[in-house]
Amino acid sequence: MINLHFYGAAGTVTGSCYLLDNGHYRILIDRGLFQGSKAIKERNYGPFPFNPATIDALVLTHAHIDHCGLIPKLYLGGFKGPVFATPATIELAAALLPDSGHIQEMEVERKNRKNSRAGLPLLTPIYTAAQAAECLQFFQSLDYQNEKEILPGFRLRFQDAGHILGSAIAELWVKDGAEEIKITFSGDLGNPGQPIVKDPTPIESTDYLIMESTYGNRRHNTQGDKIELLKEIINKTMKKGGNLVIPAFAVERTQDLLYYLNILLNQKAINVDNIYLDSPLAAAATDIFCRHQEYFDAETKELSKDGACPLFLPGLKISRTAEESMAINKIKGGAIIIAASGMCDAGRIKHHLKHNLWRPECTVLLVGYQAAGTLGRRLLEGEKRVRIHGEEIAVRADIISLDGFSAHADRDGLLKWLKSCGSPPKKVFVTHGEEEAARDFAALVTAELGVPAEAPQWLATARLLPAKATLSSVLPEAPAAQVAAAVEAEAVYQRILVQLKAMVDAGFANHDYGGVQRKLQQIAALLNHQI
Repeated sequence: MINLHFYGAAGTVTGSCYLLDNGHYRILIDRGLFQGSKAIKERNYGPFPFNPATIDALVLTHAHIDHCGLIPKLYLGGFKGPVFATPATIELAAALLPDSGHIQEMEVERKNRKNSRAGLPLLTPIYTAAQAAECLQFFQSLDYQNEKEILPGFRLRFQDAGHILGSAIAELWVKDGAEEIKITFSGDLGNPGQPIVKDPTPIESTDYLIMESTYGNRRHNTQGDKIELLKEIINKTMKKGGNLVIPAFAVERTQDLLYYLNILLNQKAINVDNIYLDSPLAAAATDIFCRHQEYFDAETKELSKDGACPLFLPGLKISRTAEESMAINKIKGGAIIIAASGMCDAGRIKHHLKHNLWRPECTVLLVGYQAAGTLGRRLLEGEKRVRIHGEEIAVRADIISLDGFSAHADRDGLLKWLKSCGSPPKKVFVTHGEEEAARDFAALVTAELGVPAEAPQWLATARLLPAKATLSSVLPEAPAAQVAAAVEAEAVYQRILVQLKAMVDAGFANHDYGGVQRKLQQIAALLNHQI
């Protein structure tokens, strides 16, 4: 039998991770970082719900951190297998993963300064930049439409998902005794008509489909031409004398913005001298895009036929050092500032928000999905005061969202892609969406295609059979209050694990082995008493 375990992006958008087990080999599809609320992010720090040493291989759909961000932790935990990805994904991961490790090191360093002053245990990062770079040697390249046996009884083929450069739909043929079942993972499906990348490729057929639902119950706001709207927002902000601050993911969203800004500048539709790309990672990613123009769509290739990459603007100022980034904060108006992260939860964007949010002449333009619990989501929902780096900041700047820049297909785009496939699957598992979005899209799939579809919960397991699938959840169906209590209990458990590890690490670092032993004995005694 084949078991499919949902270890991430189930009941939430981030932390993508699925485990396929046919009784002989075990492979992961993605192993991403959880992002969003504090309770969700706690899952990054605890042990995996499986033993990494028992995993034989990993299939990576694309390089966004919520799909690849915990791969270094897998190797630290004992995983020794290969990671299969497209060539562009491997190049992007080589930039993104060490950067993720660096961000974690900087965040832990900042928190440890506070912990030291408070006499609290010191923290350790999930992984370092060096550890992230070390695991890249295990990545193996597989281009679109090339089929490969990655393990006995497991064949893999990638199709273009049209989400970011190198993003893939993963088609897997898995042996189950004498039978073979085809299982397809959509990865993140792109928004048709977006610049640079091609539209998502329809698949011929599949037995089972694991499909994303980031915008599963929403349509993108397509009122007006998005490039015209972008022009209006820029010109209005410049007229007010403020800065336009754009939080943007380093991969794809930043390149889309550069593409459209280049068009507006060439048309002389905007007059902005100071355009800053304050992200070394985004600059590196843009270099990678320009090296892989074979993946560009026809329209973008036409713009680059003279040999110049259309993603580099004349006079674009790229900030690579911390000093260059801090200097931007002295600019009071007339600048466009593009910085990561796209959900405003980390990176240099937080400094720019701190210096511009309280100023009514400025504008913050949100051009991507904002997960529940993130700073970007709180701004989008209209919070008037937010905390950034421990300081309360009033929100007086204009907060504007442009849905048309999303790299995710909306509800109609997802359904259109599914209908374009050769024949409907036996069953669809709807994941990578907030609970309501996933449930709504599952219901829509069943209503429109007559195909059984459901949205599994985190840690659920499905048994995949040649004729049908059964889904058994770790927890039985429960009222919403019980589900919330279970999620909170799991978050507390993860926090205890993190604190326990920090206590042991601090004791060992100070050679206080006796003190560590006494504390562990006290904890053990308490647990024994409770049992």
